[in-house]
Formats: sequence, C-alpha cells, structure tokens
Amino acid sequence: MALIVQKFGGTSVGTVDRIENVAERIGKFRARGDDIIVVVSAMSGETNRLVALAQSINEKPDAREYDVLLSTGEQVTIALLSMALNKRDIAARSYTGSQVHILTDSAHNKARILDIEEKNIRFDLQKGRVIVVAGFQGVDESGNITTLGRGGSDTTAVALAAALKADECQIYTDVDGVYTTDPRVVPEARRLDKITFEEMLEMASLGSKVLQIRAVEFAGKYNVPLRVLSSFDEPNFTDDGANGTLITFEDKNEENEMEQALISGIAFNRDEAKLTMLGVPDKPGVAHNILGPIGDSNIEIDMIIQNIGADGTTDFTFTVHRNDYSTAKDILHKIAGELGAREVVGDDKIVKISLVGVGMRSHAGIASTMFKALADEGININMIATSEIKISVVVDEKYLELGVRTLHSAFGLEQAS
Repeated sequence: MALIVQKFGGTSVGTVDRIENVAERIGKFRARGDDIIVVVSAMSGETNRLVALAQSINEKPDAREYDVLLSTGEQVTIALLSMALNKRDIAARSYTGSQVHILTDSAHNKARILDIEEKNIRFDLQKGRVIVVAGFQGVDESGNITTLGRGGSDTTAVALAAALKADECQIYTDVDGVYTTDPRVVPEARRLDKITFEEMLEMASLGSKVLQIRAVEFAGKYNVPLRVLSSFDEPNFTDDGANGTLITFEDKNEENEMEQALISGIAFNRDEAKLTMLGVPDKPGVAHNILGPIGDSNIEIDMIIQNIGADGTTDFTFTVHRNDYSTAKDILHKIAGELGAREVVGDDKIVKISLVGVGMRSHAGIASTMFKALADEGININMIATSEIKISVVVDEKYLELGVRTLHSAFGLEQAS
C-alpha cells in the first residue's frame, strides 16, 4: 500500500462527465489499497470566467479580493469530485486551502507556501477517506485567502506530497508523459519513461509546457518522485501503479544507461526577441549601464553576447521575451544616446531551440553534431548558449520546425519501432 498524491488539472475536471471519470480512476487506486490525496484545479474555463468578472468591475482589482474570487473555482471542483466519490461508496472529504491550513506568505496572486498542517489530513487518511484538496490556494498568517499564481495547483500537490512524505506525486494532464519534443512538431517524438529533475527543469525553463518550473523545483528540493500521466488513459499497474514519465534524481547505479542517452529531449521557445546595441564604447561598467535599466523595468533577460571590435567599441546583444521587445527597444534607444553608441537594432522573428541531456557531461562532440546538422539544412545560428546539460541556439523563426525535426533525427530520438 502506497500514499499517493494525485493532481488533476482543469481539462481533466472540465465537465461533470470528466469529474466522474476521475472518480472512477481514483476508485481503481483505492481498490489496490493505496491511500489517496487528490488536488484539483478549477474546471476548465472557470478561472478565465472569474477573471473576466473581476475586470468588468475594475481592470486592476484589489489583490486581496481578487484572490477571494479566484479561489472559488477550485472549491466547486472539490465538492463535485467528493460527491462523485461518495456516490461510489468511496469515503471522501473536501478541503479548501485554508481548511487544510496551507500557510503562505502574504504576496497575493503569487504567494509562496511556508507550511502545511498535516493533522486533519492524517486523521482522515487513518479513517480510510480520500482527501480532496483545492489547489492553487492557501491562507496567510492573518487568515487572508491567497493564491499561488501560475502553476499553483501543481505546487500544492508537490508540497502536500513533501509534507506527508508520499511515495509519489502524480500529475495528470491531457498528455501521457514527457516527450523527446512536441509531437505536434515531430510526430515521431517518443515518450520518455524517466527523466531527471535537472533535465525537466531545463526543459520547462526552455519552453516545455508539461510542468511548471516551481513544482519541479519544489519536488527536487524535497526529493518527491513526480510522475506525469494522462487523465484520459487507463491506469497501468504493471510498474508499481502507473505508466507515464517518472521524474526523479539521476541514479548513479544507472550511470551507463544515462551515458547512452546523450540527449533526453529538445525544447523550443517561440517567444524570443533579440536586441543589439552597436558601437558601444568598450569600458568597465558598460554591461551594467545597458542591462541595469532593462532589469529595473522588470524585463527578464535570457541570452547575452558581447563582441569586442578592433576600434575600441563593442557590440552588445541580448534576448528578451517577445512581449517585452518594444519596451526594451525604447529603453535601449535612450541608453544608446547616453553612451554614444552607433545604433540599436532588433529582431522579433527569432526562436530558441535547445538540446537537453545529462549525457552531455560525459560525451564530447554533441555541439559539433548539432551545428553540422543545422548547417546541412542551411539554418544559420544567431546566438549560442550552453550549460552542463544544455545547448541552446537562436535561429530565424521560419526555421523552427525544420530545426527541431533535423536535430531530433540527428540524435536518434525517433519513436522506437
């Protein structure tokens, strides 16, 4: 018998029929003797409806009241799912974030979990009940309802699994696991049986939408095994409870296996833009003079390249999110005048493609293989960035799908026959 935390997102509980299907799935785990804690999101579309209601009154509503409103979406789901379970003679009890006492800080709309009170949950588990908890929400020390921001339900599930030392935290989505790349771009993409926390963090930060970064970071910090599964597939109990993709720490006993997997996946991000300040005087502090005002405007910077010229000037290039392109460019034009730079140029028709894999640590030649594969297809590389387990390149937007397919084939990541 295992203690399992299961999280179901808005798509999985989007209708009453889907909530009934979730109850059926939970029943199969209960029939095995597992103790189950379920974390649910609001029904698909409900949060957007609540946001629209708030903005119809005030485009920038009071943060405290906004959290009070948004938290009601999950409350509907926990009640309906508990009803569906009880109807099946599966004892269940629902809890809001404040009832579980998921203690957070007071940063409304983006609160951080500080502590979880386990007493009520453990009592109900001992009574044989399924616990159904509202994701995405908590309560601060003053008793104010708070919400956790984007990916908050995933974070709730992982935090509960960590606090209760669950055997596994299962994240149910509309896909059946983590793939070598997006199957919509490469139909031959293969589902991974296992991936490390390091690799998943890189994949998530580089554009993979399967899991939120906060949840993966939390799971890695507290050593919570994560599994990504589809809520629309039948559970497979041949491997201790489920199929999907297991996210865990690198097993040193499987070093040879890890070394064989040079690349685990290819991530990409369409929301990139590039800015360059040409002919900047090359002197100490110039990087701060350029990037400081960008950071002060709450614009995140990704890749940075500085090229020193023979005339005592430098060309300074960096990338930002495409939504921040116009604002960042306006800031640069102002800075360029102050620094005496020659010109500011930009490009918001670029994308980033990244190879990710722990096998990079022990294998040389991966970068050269990547660059040759792209060159053979006539794809020019604008920028390059590397880490211990990642190589990222910026290319023109029109080459995104060709570049991903080319690299997927070059590193043998196709679906096994």
